Amino acid sequence: MPRPVNPDRRREVLDAVIEHLALTGIGQFTLRGIATALGQSTRVLTHRFADKRELLAAVMQRLDEQQHDALRTTKGWEDPAVPVSTVVRSAWERNLGEAELPMTRLIREIEGLAAAGRLPAAVPDFIRGRAEFVASCLMLRGVSERMALITATMLNATFSSLQADYLTTGDDERVRDALDELCCWLDAAVKAGARM
Repeated sequence: MPRPVNPDRRREVLDAVIEHLALTGIGQFTLRGIATALGQSTRVLTHRFADKRELLAAVMQRLDEQQHDALRTTKGWEDPAVPVSTVVRSAWERNLGEAELPMTRLIREIEGLAAAGRLPAAVPDFIRGRAEFVASCLMLRGVSERMALITATMLNATFSSLQADYLTTGDDERVRDALDELCCWLDAAVKAGARM
């Protein structure tokens, strides 16, 4: 009789897989390659994930959890008195800092591959879930649910594109100027949305 899957061990394996993918990229990964990199047999993975598609779906879900946890602990996330732009700037610095940069690159890679139709699993919840999560921060500041989701969608798309621009070009000054404009727009949108 097979042993039941331990959820804590499954999460540990997922975190190790994500750490590895943050260093190597996700485009060409295989179960065998991941297992070898982790110093495990493929049985360790197939015991917890039926196939590559299920592993990829679990990676997306775990990345979402990690991103949500990081945002939730950002100073001001749950404080309506703190402008959302302050939270955005903190997230920007954290995402591009030495500790999180590999993960940020992985997330941008996933988005690009998904947009190109080159991932073996669909990832719409990876994007929509992030928009819904960011919308919750805007709703705390009095923005209606509908406007919060629209504003969060625009914020996330622009934020991701600015990060991709910076990671591609290294043009810090131009991209930071654009981030400043995004933050001004965001604070004005939240203020206007809270009056509606």
